[in-house]
Amino acid sequence: MPSGRAGLADCGLEKKNYQRELEKLIEENRKNNRVPTLLLHACCAPCSSYCLEYLAQYFKITVFYYNPNISPQQEYKKRVEELKRFLGRQGELMGGKETSYPIQFLEGRYDPERFYETVRGMETLPEGGERCFACYELRLREAAEHAQGYDYFTTTLSISPHKNAQKLNEIGERVGREYGISYLPSDFKKKNGYRRSCELSEEYGLYRQNYCGCVFSRREK
Repeated sequence: MPSGRAGLADCGLEKKNYQRELEKLIEENRKNNRVPTLLLHACCAPCSSYCLEYLAQYFKITVFYYNPNISPQQEYKKRVEELKRFLGRQGELMGGKETSYPIQFLEGRYDPERFYETVRGMETLPEGGERCFACYELRLREAAEHAQGYDYFTTTLSISPHKNAQKLNEIGERVGREYGISYLPSDFKKKNGYRRSCELSEEYGLYRQNYCGCVFSRREK
């Protein structure tokens, strides 16, 4: 199976600039005085920090925490509670900006068996490849199901330099078509997004985990 770290240039394909697509979409909505609704799948508080600082100026956001891949359960609970704590300080995060909109929170079901069933047979594959892509799709599908009635859905995952933004967007767009919900194009690590998330994590004293979440990433950390 191909590695997730292989570049599209190897296949003769040109990478899309998803950050540029997002900026164009935001500008179009602003010109039309439109504030769309967005279901934002979140993996953790640190990754959500910059995404929310950026997006809450332009969207009415519900943060959706669905991560059955996280192991052990106490780690899952620690991450979700840290995200809730961070969202409780959203007034500080938004800096009192009149253009920012309140952020809602929704927690999905913690069902690790669903994750293990999804990646069955991929346990020995390297981190960043097909197993991770299957995990992306598992979480994006759940987000799409909960995004019925929203204008868009997307995920914070692309802020990580270890996540394949091209693959995330490809999966998100495909899943969005299946569910009839527009996937918001994004590559949040662009425009120094990842660096800003590190700054915000330090500013708010956020817990930053040292592995992605699953037992396999923990093994390879």
